[in-house]
Amino acid sequence: MLSSLLDFWKQDEETAPSLVAWQTTPPRAAQTHPFPNDMPESLRKALSSRNISLLYSHQLTAWTHARAGLNLILATGTASGKTLAYNLPVLAKLIEDSHSRALYLFPTKALTQDQQSNLESFQSSIANLKSAIYDGDTPQSHRPVIRKTANIILTNPDMLHTGILPHHANWSDFFSNLKFVVIDETHTYRGVFGSHVANVIRRLKRVAKFYGAKPQFILSSATIGNPKELAKTLIEEPVELVDDDGSSRGPRHFIIYNPPVLNPTLGLRKSSLLEGVRLGMDLLKRNIQSVIFARTRRSVEILLTNFQSLISNSPSSNYQSPITNNLIRGYRSGYLPRQRREIEQGLRDGSVKTVVATNALELGIDIGGLGAALMVGYPGTIASARQQAGRAGRGDTPAAAVLITNSNPLDQFLAHHPEYFFERSPEMALVNPNHLLILLNHLRCAMFELPFQKGEGFGSLSWELIEEYLQFLLSNNEAHFSNEKYFWMQDAYPAANISLRSASPQGVVLQSADADGKPMIVGTVDGESANWMVHPGAIYMHEAQQYFVKELDIDNHIAHLVPVGLDYYTEAQQQSEILITARQAQSAVPGGEKAYGEIQVTTQVVGFRKLRWFTNENLGQEPLDMPPSELQTTGYWLTLSESALKTLRDAGLWTNDPNDYGPDWQKIRLAVRKRDQFKCQVCGAAETNREHDVHHMIPFRAFIQDGKVNHEEANRLENLTTLCQSCHRKVEQNVRIRSGLTGLGFVLGNLAPLFLMCDAGDLGIYAEPAWSAVGGLPSVVLYDLVPAGIGFSAKLFELHDELIRRAQELVNDCACEDGCPSCVGPGGENGHGGRAETFAILEQLLK
Repeated sequence: MLSSLLDFWKQDEETAPSLVAWQTTPPRAAQTHPFPNDMPESLRKALSSRNISLLYSHQLTAWTHARAGLNLILATGTASGKTLAYNLPVLAKLIEDSHSRALYLFPTKALTQDQQSNLESFQSSIANLKSAIYDGDTPQSHRPVIRKTANIILTNPDMLHTGILPHHANWSDFFSNLKFVVIDETHTYRGVFGSHVANVIRRLKRVAKFYGAKPQFILSSATIGNPKELAKTLIEEPVELVDDDGSSRGPRHFIIYNPPVLNPTLGLRKSSLLEGVRLGMDLLKRNIQSVIFARTRRSVEILLTNFQSLISNSPSSNYQSPITNNLIRGYRSGYLPRQRREIEQGLRDGSVKTVVATNALELGIDIGGLGAALMVGYPGTIASARQQAGRAGRGDTPAAAVLITNSNPLDQFLAHHPEYFFERSPEMALVNPNHLLILLNHLRCAMFELPFQKGEGFGSLSWELIEEYLQFLLSNNEAHFSNEKYFWMQDAYPAANISLRSASPQGVVLQSADADGKPMIVGTVDGESANWMVHPGAIYMHEAQQYFVKELDIDNHIAHLVPVGLDYYTEAQQQSEILITARQAQSAVPGGEKAYGEIQVTTQVVGFRKLRWFTNENLGQEPLDMPPSELQTTGYWLTLSESALKTLRDAGLWTNDPNDYGPDWQKIRLAVRKRDQFKCQVCGAAETNREHDVHHMIPFRAFIQDGKVNHEEANRLENLTTLCQSCHRKVEQNVRIRSGLTGLGFVLGNLAPLFLMCDAGDLGIYAEPAWSAVGGLPSVVLYDLVPAGIGFSAKLFELHDELIRRAQELVNDCACEDGCPSCVGPGGENGHGGRAETFAILEQLLK
């Protein structure tokens, strides 16, 4: 059935022209070996009862390293048997030493449940195996028994952080006999989360050492660019890499589908969501079980709605077997655990044919072998895309994965350079355990758990460095020094107030009311995001429900929300100013200079737009007067040289210089203000000490052709209006021609995540034609949106040449006329983009 569908797509006039890449990987035979001689007999029997008589080569390598007492990381493909590879040495140790204990860490509760089922299947063959889940869902009444009797504890880093380490005295027997720590899905521990987890591991090792234990670590990861480096950073010990995948695999088809262009001038493509539904229906009609991945919860709901609408309106004769809506299910955060287990079981037994999911289904939950995986939009990293593709065709069965690209630059880069995707992953999972705020918080936690002995380090950090932090806590009355030890002095235990998923300690609670009018907590957002996510008038989405933000009480950290059902969403508009506080490196490059260092970003939300669902039609904007927020972080910046600017000016490809409004501008300006009675035409404010601005409704630069300005047309009175400074700033934010420099910031900011293995939302972008911090020269800054930075800026400094070269290729290959969402971003509402200018700047930077 799959092969006939693939043949159909190759011939179908609606599909074939958009198939921009098709890679077929031939079947691969397994590389197997007999059980090792030192495998306990009861473990051999347990494997035989599961019809396993041989080990894959990487499983044998993992066994050998583990039995030699080495730490290791498994970095083989999806469904390659990594779970068995790390279970075998742990189970062998339990058989040989009944007092041994092991700790398994998984990033999600769903994965923990799945792996517990896997271990339970061994219990009939291994007498003393007692595995148990210990997480936030574990009933309080069960916990004492689990602590006392379980020899394998399955949990997540959050529970280890808040529920186990602070109460280690209750776990003394467990920690005294801790022999193994297994860390699954290691590639998810990156950025802020990974930096927190690295410190939790430091605390775990410190507590284990207190009880006389030194556990061995086994980690597993999807394919990333630096698995060994990441593992060494997380556990701060030598690690052996096992990446020679010996598992068998059926034929695999990986297809990149780029929806057709509907408007060549604007570069607008057919909706990737609608194309996902169409291709998904092709699979459903042929009874091919599939998963469709979407990037957001809202996209999942849109896809489900479209599927159900199509099924309801299509005659049953169109399908090979009757199709009902319950054959298609959604799977995302917000679903109850019972619903998730039901859907997972439906996928395993075949009663669910199509599941539409967020990346909640990406990790290694056992859902059986599917025929196809569709990805609606690039999931953000090549590693994630490979994980999602690997959900199809587990084992020797053939399978297909289709990446349906959308119009953003990352997707279009991959559509035009599929070879980049098919090569070995270039992505690096970056963590920074020594991040100032994160480290300080975990030192608080560690001191609560065990007092710090004078001279004691923390992980790989020396006492000299740690002493500075402890002295700070001492001066802050959080610590007390006595008998050569530092003791925690506060009443509450610090882990309770520290989220592993954020570097911002203070969050904002989102409060609404239930049907009876009683207060109800909807959720939380971190303090750094509150001003733009839950400002007054914002539409906030939570579990497919819209909420209107009535009030943001910053002082009390509460946002008051009202449930609504509106036809629009909101988009905050921000202004930023950046100061350099310390340069850490700088270097001359073609066309200018690159640098990175510490910066201060002052950001203010000045208004928001209302955009209609699905069409993104601008329904208007409203001003806001929010307090500015400051972020101390790290940034990478690129500054153009005077010589590059001269070359661009001489070619007429630089439009960021101050406007020359003509010799009569002051007279015209006065006439407009008089006509408007010296009042702002937006907010009505009258002039006071400062004269109001006069604004061109059709931007002035629209009247520049071949370097010449048509002043008469540009300065017509009907094209001019009076605005106060505040409203003028907000209007300029909304309606401006996209310059080449802005386009450069757009394309670099959208491509950078491809190299950093981060989300676009992890980076801020700042483009300033006369940045005072570098002597008034034009600059683009990409900065970490995490206090004190997480390491992205230093990496971008290293990757500068590759980033510029790939950006030039992307802009050059784009089929649009003058800028679009797929390259340098769309122009202003008047349609003037900056593609030619951006390309010219990139050419200067490559000379």
